[in-house]
Amino acid sequence: MSKPRALVMRAPGTNRDGDAAFAFDLAGAESQRVVINEVFANPKLLHESQILVVPGGFSFADALGAGRLFALELVTRLRDELLAFVAAGKPVIGICNGFQVLVRTGLLPGDGRSVALGGNEDAARRPASFVCDWVRLQPVSTKCIWTATLTAGTEIECPIAHGEGRFVCDDETLAALQANDQIAFRYASRNPNGSLDDIAGICDSAGLVLGLMPHPENHVVARQHPQYLRSHRAGLARGLFEAGVAHAINL
Repeated sequence: MSKPRALVMRAPGTNRDGDAAFAFDLAGAESQRVVINEVFANPKLLHESQILVVPGGFSFADALGAGRLFALELVTRLRDELLAFVAAGKPVIGICNGFQVLVRTGLLPGDGRSVALGGNEDAARRPASFVCDWVRLQPVSTKCIWTATLTAGTEIECPIAHGEGRFVCDDETLAALQANDQIAFRYASRNPNGSLDDIAGICDSAGLVLGLMPHPENHVVARQHPQYLRSHRAGLARGLFEAGVAHAINL
């Protein structure tokens, strides 16, 4: 059986594409890292892939807002192709800046209006600065193909690194996300950015498109954890990527 291709699409300023590619290769996919202009020039790169990955970083230096220009490029140049990709049942994941991009493109709920990723706040709801730390995540959704097969009660440990990761939405959207099983992850450790309902990641209504602020690609092997030399061996995120690959193999 051939390996599914994971297209890791980056823009100027993206810096986690290598990490994402490593995670997918480890999970059984064949990753291909491309810049967006390559896909604009040759949309077959997207058509012939089974997984789409929008990794983290600071695309276009976060000009005009985190992920805004990257999302504008995708909507303007690849909107129909992206919609067809998801309609074909192919999984998509956006991590950190990629989450911000997917919200702004409309591939995730809100279309950048009723859902947003705002500036971090601390526990007292005061503006906070860029946060770089490790967190624990609790998988929630059984609809999302990325989380449905993760062992119940098993937490993922991975780093965060963002200044605009506070998930916010209106009451109606929050109720819909809860009722439709679209909350993919919640923070199981402290809420690092003031996100509503401790939300760390959400999925689309089909469960194919996942966006999350933390970086699971940075804890797919035990040695990536800062406590590895002190015998820490828990919280690996590899199963998240294996779930996406397993779904793509069946396409």
